[in-house]
Amino acid sequence: MIKYIIDNLFTTKAVGKAAGLELVIARTIVEETHGGQLNCKSFMSEGTEFLIEILV
Repeated sequence: MIKYIIDNLFTTKAVGKAAGLELVIARTIVEETHGGQLNCKSFMSEGTEFLIEILV
C-alpha cells in the first residue's frame, strides 16, 4: 500500500467521504513547485514518517 499512499486515484475511504487529496497537493507543491521529492516510510506498529527533500 505504501506505493499508493500519495497516488491521487487511491483511497481507502467510502464513496462520498473526504477525498483525501492532502498528500497529493503536498506532493504537487514539493515536486512541481520546488523540484523536490515527497516520500514516506511506514513501520508496522510504530507509525509513518514523511520525508520532504528540497535542494537549495
